[in-house]
Amino acid sequence: MSHHNKSHRKIKDHFISHLAVLFVATVLTLLSPCAKTYGDETSQPDIEGMQSIAAPSLVESDSAYMKGPDVVSKDKTLKDRQIEPFSEKNLSQDQQEPEDFLLGGEKNRFTSKLPRYGDSFFKTPQSTFAPVQNVPVGPDYVVGPGDEIRVSVWGLEERHFSVTVDRNGSISLPVAGVIGAAGLTFGQLQNAVERAYARFLNEFDINVTMGRLHSITVYVTGNARRPGAYTVSSLSTLVNVLMASGGPSSSGTMRNIQLKRKGKTISTFDAYDLLMKGDKSKDARVMAGDVVFIPTVGNLAAITGDIRTPGVYEMKGKNIPLAKLIDMAGGLTQRAYKGRVQIERFQDHQQRIAFEGNIVNLDADAQGGIPLQNGDLVRIYPVPVANVTINLTGAVAQPGEFAIEKGITKLSDVIQRAGGLLYMASDTAEITRVKVTQQGPKTEHITVNLKQAMKGSPADDIKLDTNDYIFVRTVPEWDLYKTVKIEGEVRYPGVYTIAKGEPLSNVLERAGGFTDKAFRRGAIFTRKAEKERQQAHIDETISRLRQELSMATMNAVNSATKSDTADAARSQLDMQKQFLENVQGLKATGRIVIDLPKTVAMLKGTPYDIEMTDGDRLIIPTRPNTVHVLGMVQRATSLVFRPGQPFSTYVKMAGGYASYANWKKTYILRADGSTVQAYRKNRPAIVEEGDAIVVPQKILSGIGARQTKDLIEMISQMAMSFAVIDNIVND
Repeated sequence: MSHHNKSHRKIKDHFISHLAVLFVATVLTLLSPCAKTYGDETSQPDIEGMQSIAAPSLVESDSAYMKGPDVVSKDKTLKDRQIEPFSEKNLSQDQQEPEDFLLGGEKNRFTSKLPRYGDSFFKTPQSTFAPVQNVPVGPDYVVGPGDEIRVSVWGLEERHFSVTVDRNGSISLPVAGVIGAAGLTFGQLQNAVERAYARFLNEFDINVTMGRLHSITVYVTGNARRPGAYTVSSLSTLVNVLMASGGPSSSGTMRNIQLKRKGKTISTFDAYDLLMKGDKSKDARVMAGDVVFIPTVGNLAAITGDIRTPGVYEMKGKNIPLAKLIDMAGGLTQRAYKGRVQIERFQDHQQRIAFEGNIVNLDADAQGGIPLQNGDLVRIYPVPVANVTINLTGAVAQPGEFAIEKGITKLSDVIQRAGGLLYMASDTAEITRVKVTQQGPKTEHITVNLKQAMKGSPADDIKLDTNDYIFVRTVPEWDLYKTVKIEGEVRYPGVYTIAKGEPLSNVLERAGGFTDKAFRRGAIFTRKAEKERQQAHIDETISRLRQELSMATMNAVNSATKSDTADAARSQLDMQKQFLENVQGLKATGRIVIDLPKTVAMLKGTPYDIEMTDGDRLIIPTRPNTVHVLGMVQRATSLVFRPGQPFSTYVKMAGGYASYANWKKTYILRADGSTVQAYRKNRPAIVEEGDAIVVPQKILSGIGARQTKDLIEMISQMAMSFAVIDNIVND
């Protein structure tokens, strides 16, 4: 072994000894009567956090979707519903599937909270819609104080300069002097500058442009989301101002927004023209002192279900026909069922169904002309789904659900659609069929010959029925590969495939047998199933320990006559919980103790020539020539193995017992994984090569019962055993 490997092993051995001391020291602290105080408060759950996590989505589930009228909350009017918050983040994931868009948009659900149409547009961050400063200025732009004018003159001499309109509305032009600018349109200003220079210059060219523009103050009043005074660019329009103020509030109209100037309404803007048609022709430019007034919202109607844009819509006028609302919402989706439409209406302080029928004819003189009133809610139902499918599983290329024609589609048809049979498929398949009878469902199992079915035999290539479950079997006991891993001192270590029932000796023969350095007595054989059983035992032991410690501590607290004694008991509870947290992550190894003879041939026929299973692992370590001394000794270390020596010899070589050593409980962890007491009939046991001598710490009497102490010792021994195995496995 190289110097590096020796140093590495020493470090791991040192770690093992300290791990043992840590566990035993923790035990001592748990049961010692002089521990710190631990309060008996129990942690309270974060109710608010739980409620925030469990907050329901705005979109109802599929089951609620099929319930119909009862889904919409009955304690709120339509106007109440439309002011509820709405966020696309709250939409369920199944609304984003590609097939939904092919069918006419997102998969809609009847919702108890509908978005108001247009709200999302005005909730866009303001900076996105800030007016641009460097766009060309039209000839009708009105110049005001603060505007920058850029002038370029060519002729006998060339001049380029910029001037700003001052508070008096004038600009001072080099050579030409002062002229009035405020109140002029940009076209009028260009002519005025040219005339001013024509008085002093001959044969010249001039260019007048606008630079930085001045800001103006406009006012947003009425039912705005954020009413107030806004300073905006002089290029701003009515829509720019609405965006800055957040648009209409929940009580504000979108269809009759007024722009007032000097007490008169100069423009009326319908936001639906912009949102539905892209028509911005009524978007007038604002001027300083203008007022944007948003009146109260008009009549409302909502539409939900299988419509392209569900939401709450504002009607222009007292009412609108049903066909108009459907058109405003983008029309019906492909899955919409014209055979059932429902209109819910509030009348005389009661919720009623005003109409339920079909809308096959949406003409004005038919169902499409049904007048909608303020507060109406229209539900568009989906086409009833009546899937006729079967399930195909087992040894086929693409198992899954397949649509069939009842009484026409055959078994061979479905298998061909699934890509055919796999090479390990059996000759038989099983069809489970459930028939409806007046006494209840009747299940029958039909076995068919697949070879004959694929050839078209009527007896086997049967016609399928709705919800048939077809299972194509594999050949008996089919499992493509099962593998085991052989590591360490064998001639050809690696991963080997195994046949069913193959013994350990066969695999070792395939691995070339043991090398001369093999330490067979220290072989580590692990199995997944055994690891699971051991882990279950560990978890059960820790659970029992938790109960024992809790009961013992609480009994001690209740029976304490002095405050100091009660405080000490509570302190022990604190330390006990810390101990339980430390051992909670204890992981089983799945080791099975085996005895490997000198040769593989000698293993055959013995109880240790066990049948291999998938995932088994065998590690044959190198001869260690050492003995470990761990726990409560003066110096935990690894010593050179001396044949025939008792454990006491090695304890003396480690400096003897420490002051808190429980020497009567000393045990020997054998290299093969077994454990024996160090004293047998008052005689010290003989130590063998690779063994570990463990001296536990004395557990002081305290509040713990005898059974609790035994459990703690058991867990400590488990931890020590697992640490030693981990040292060998990961070496």
